[in-house]
Amino acid sequence: MKMSKQLLLCFLFFLSFSQLLLSSCFSFSNSTKICPHAQSLALLQLKNSFSVKKSHSFYFEVYHVPSYPKTEHWKKDSDCCSWNGVTCDLVTGHVIELDLSCSWLSGIIHSNSSLFLFPHLQSLNLAFNDFNGSSVSTGFGRFSSLTHLNLSDSGFSGLISSEISHLTNLVSLDLSWNRGAKFALDSFDSLAQNLTKLQKLHLPDISISSVFPNSLLNRSSLISLHLSDCGLYGRFPDNDIHLPKLELLYLWDNINLSGNFPQFSENNSLIDLNLFHTNFSGELPASMGNLKSLQTLDLSNCQFLGSIPASLGNFTQITSLSLDGNHFSGKIPNVFDNLRNLISLDFSHNHLEGAIPSPENENGFSSLSFVRLGYNLFDGTIPSWLYTLPSLVELDLSHNKLTGHIGEFQFDSLEKIDLSMNELDGPIPTSIFELVNLSSLNLFSNNLSGVMEKSKFEKLLNLTSLDISNNMLSLTMSVHSNSMLPNIESIDLSNNNISGIFSWNVGKDTLFYMNLSYNSISGFEMLPWSSMNALDLHSNLLQGPLPTPPNSTIFFSASHNKLSGEISPLICKESSMKILDLSYNNFGGMLPRCLGNFGNYLSVLNLRRNQFHGTIPQNFLKGNSIRTLDFNGNQLEGLVPRSLIICRELEVLDLENNKMNDTFPHWLATLPKLQVLILRSNHFHGHIGFSKNKSPFMSLRIVMPQIRGSVDYPSTRGILVNVG
Repeated sequence: MKMSKQLLLCFLFFLSFSQLLLSSCFSFSNSTKICPHAQSLALLQLKNSFSVKKSHSFYFEVYHVPSYPKTEHWKKDSDCCSWNGVTCDLVTGHVIELDLSCSWLSGIIHSNSSLFLFPHLQSLNLAFNDFNGSSVSTGFGRFSSLTHLNLSDSGFSGLISSEISHLTNLVSLDLSWNRGAKFALDSFDSLAQNLTKLQKLHLPDISISSVFPNSLLNRSSLISLHLSDCGLYGRFPDNDIHLPKLELLYLWDNINLSGNFPQFSENNSLIDLNLFHTNFSGELPASMGNLKSLQTLDLSNCQFLGSIPASLGNFTQITSLSLDGNHFSGKIPNVFDNLRNLISLDFSHNHLEGAIPSPENENGFSSLSFVRLGYNLFDGTIPSWLYTLPSLVELDLSHNKLTGHIGEFQFDSLEKIDLSMNELDGPIPTSIFELVNLSSLNLFSNNLSGVMEKSKFEKLLNLTSLDISNNMLSLTMSVHSNSMLPNIESIDLSNNNISGIFSWNVGKDTLFYMNLSYNSISGFEMLPWSSMNALDLHSNLLQGPLPTPPNSTIFFSASHNKLSGEISPLICKESSMKILDLSYNNFGGMLPRCLGNFGNYLSVLNLRRNQFHGTIPQNFLKGNSIRTLDFNGNQLEGLVPRSLIICRELEVLDLENNKMNDTFPHWLATLPKLQVLILRSNHFHGHIGFSKNKSPFMSLRIVMPQIRGSVDYPSTRGILVNVG
């Protein structure tokens, strides 16, 4: 009983003392300035050495990081320990933490900056600012007590001072994304050896240009190692990795770093491993199944080969698995039943074969959003479980040997479908036209057939890209139709069974690419597309006058049709046109005089195999970009236009099978890029006029003259073909 009273008295005393202490501390913190005057002045001087530029906030929006000018409210007469980003020791008042990340700071950190007047700093964070190419100078080496240093994405460049390697108390060093910053020879190796307490080392985009230091694999304290795009080269150590705390290892984009798949002991904590775009090679060992905590694995664009090990089934926590762009072969092991947390699966661009495996329980993949198995050798039908994924956003099975019908999708989450370059047949399933989130649909180069009603596309309001070319599909055409596909940008319906008058009212303001070639289209109701860049109508049954393409058109082909009549001078108002191909039609009449001053962008003009007569326009303008002029197979006459002399980019001139009547145009020799000159089956006459030992046409590769009169053929760098 006596003992209980004593304990009670002790407890009451402790409680009273604690309240008194807390009250005193509260009073002290609210009425007393603990920041030394010298430190306050140094901080204000640091503030004044920078300007604040809100434009740098672009990065914060991308990374979803809150940002604001932390130094804005630093005032001379206030306690610096209460300022945003400043933390002081409560006993000494020394500044021990300075966090100015995301503060919109802009300016140079000079070697005599007041930043280096805080010797007691334990944590310094200057990330996401713009220090305009400042160097990581020797001043940073003065922070002997520093445990955390973050200078990421802040515009540092130049040599990183070797003094950084003297900060032996560092637990975390992050210099990420300062492109242009680099370590001097051997200084990174010194850093790896000296900083024995490191838990986090992030140097992506920093030029290291070194072999991977073995000493890093002896840092049992390491938790996160990010050395991507650093210029690492040589062979990654083959010895087993005993880093029990390591959770993240990123080495991606070191294209000269080679080695086998790293060997990890069973006692590991690895969560993220990324070797993307390195030169790692060889077969994947069964022991990779030891990585049972792994959540993301990216081995894409390496040189791995052989079969995919069944031990992948041990990755029960994995959410993202990327093995694309390697040389894997054989069948995929049926491990999907164990990978229930998968969000992204990418085995594309390999040599995998056989049927795509199906899990025993098809209903357990509630999170799987991305399935990319394209560019392999898979055969058989598309497994039914891929149609039942409730979160599926992208399905890519392109460039395989899949057969059978496309099934019906059970959910409308899909945004991208690519089943192109297979052997699929039958109609396009109705469910595809119910996918209201769909933005891209690629079904080209299959054996699909059937009739598509235009009205089926009405729900695809988000569709931007549609390619169903190289099938046997037809599209119903009505004279009038409502506007649909308001966001469509690219349509390829080429090589199908589309016929009649094309009257599909789609993408009036957004469509920039349309390919309708190799169909049986006979005409157009309109060409309403205000943003059109490339319009390909060749190899159809178009009749009548030339449909005038939109003014924005860069590429226009209506070749191999039955178009007739004269070409309207309005065609010359197509000021953006670079390639115009009207060959193999029935156009006649005179060429528009304006063709010679079509615009500065026209590169290719192909009017081959029509019925034009009269002369070629004589008024080609200086500064034009014409590379190819093809008038072959018409009834043009007269002289070769002397204004061609100013077509300095001209590479091909084909005047064959016309009625040109002129002497050999030796003056064309001044065109520096002319490689193909075809003049035969005309009425050229006279002497070519070359020296026996030297030709002025030193760039010609193909010459086809047919000249009446004396001809001397000197040796040239070109190929002299069919000259008789």
